[in-house]
Amino acid sequence: MPSYRYLFVVVALLFAAPSFAQTPQSCEGLKSLALQDGTVTTAAVVAGSFTPSGATNPNATIANLPAFCRVAVTLKPTADSDIKTEFWLPMSGWNRKLQSVGNGAWAGVIPYAAMAQAVTGGYATAGTDTGHVGNSASFVPGHPERLVDYGYRAVHEMTVAAKAVIRSFYGNAPQYSYWNGCSTGGRQGLMEAQRYPADYDGIIAGAPVNARVHQMIWELWVAQAVHKDEASYIPPAKYKTINDAALAKCDADDGAKDGLLTSPNRCQFDPSVLQCKAGDDVSCLTAPQVAAAKQIYSPAKNPRTGKEIFPALQPGSELGWAGLAGPEPVREAVEFFQFVVANDPKWDFRTLDFDRDVALAENAASQVIDAVDPNLQPFFARGGKVLMYHGWNDQLVAPMNSVNYYQAVTGATKSAADSIRLFMMPGMTHCRGGAGPDSFDRMGVIERWVEKGEAPKQIVAEHLTSGVVDRRRPLCPHPQVAVYNGEASVDD
Repeated sequence: MPSYRYLFVVVALLFAAPSFAQTPQSCEGLKSLALQDGTVTTAAVVAGSFTPSGATNPNATIANLPAFCRVAVTLKPTADSDIKTEFWLPMSGWNRKLQSVGNGAWAGVIPYAAMAQAVTGGYATAGTDTGHVGNSASFVPGHPERLVDYGYRAVHEMTVAAKAVIRSFYGNAPQYSYWNGCSTGGRQGLMEAQRYPADYDGIIAGAPVNARVHQMIWELWVAQAVHKDEASYIPPAKYKTINDAALAKCDADDGAKDGLLTSPNRCQFDPSVLQCKAGDDVSCLTAPQVAAAKQIYSPAKNPRTGKEIFPALQPGSELGWAGLAGPEPVREAVEFFQFVVANDPKWDFRTLDFDRDVALAENAASQVIDAVDPNLQPFFARGGKVLMYHGWNDQLVAPMNSVNYYQAVTGATKSAADSIRLFMMPGMTHCRGGAGPDSFDRMGVIERWVEKGEAPKQIVAEHLTSGVVDRRRPLCPHPQVAVYNGEASVDD
């Protein structure tokens, strides 16, 4: 005689368990999906390789892709919006998670490479061009709503649409939603946590340019340092000389002489030691070049009040100085003043006043593109986690910017210590690259934290040369640092 009690339990469990669709719906059928403020323009299965529309570079083709449903959507939350987004949905093996990926600089292109990596890992993934075409600020004049789209609206609208498309395709919303971005992508992630705390469960924010306005002002602080006159310019041939001297001064401070500065912010390196005694060659710096180097190592400050605008590059970053201190100022900062602040395409970066023009820049864009609010309590209250990382050798975004924001968050929110971690990475340049270990399983770390409550107490990062791991290093959550104990190899 059957046991009705056990039958009842089995039935109850069946109804209580998530009812994920065993097979996805028709990909092509998503072409008729109705979305708020959005129109589906493409819905087709892609497998093996993908070449972005209009690509002329053969390297643009992405190979070895699993079969996925590619859905392209145009979002128009305002009459002037034109936000291009794409959602890539695995045809099989979906891990029931959404991983949205971020942009760089002024965006203007869908980040296909990052989307390819996500979909290969089994994630449904989303990316956007943030509402304009081309990595330039020239889209701003006459289009204030598109600046808002770039600042924060495009990513949120993309996220809402992504969840709707996923629900329609698989029959269920994602169990977990993650953001994964660096640089502008890091800013976008922090902006999501601040403005839309319900969008994501976990956010990875690498080298975030969250103080976007002040960061671009600082970029021109560096440019002015080496372009006061011809004598101030530091030729790239001298970068190694400066880098060697900085390492000689502070490399052993962490117990290991390995070409990496674990705490460069504590390194008291003075480039005056390199001043030429007579003549000029690659082994020394002229007096004007010493002055320029000192300014690069110094935070941008208001000359009247002395208030810091943005922190400085750190010792160890010298091999990458051409990014901001090269023959020409970085275009993104120049265009910011030309097209957003001054509305003058002929604006000259040499005229920037670090007192008067800072206020003008803040009034023009801070409320739209800055993500500096330290109150993440609404995000943390939902169980949200933020994983930040930044390379100490970052040559494009001053590393102390991440330290400053992390400290602001932990100071503003009592529960922040359980919900946000910052890992500073010795030797890593902007987002990746450099002499130090620059890769770790970011998604694995954030997933274990969000889904299992395993807060990262230490991360092992790796450096690869030609695909082979040749250096491993433990990363400690700030303000802890790893110190060599004198045992075994420093690269183990």
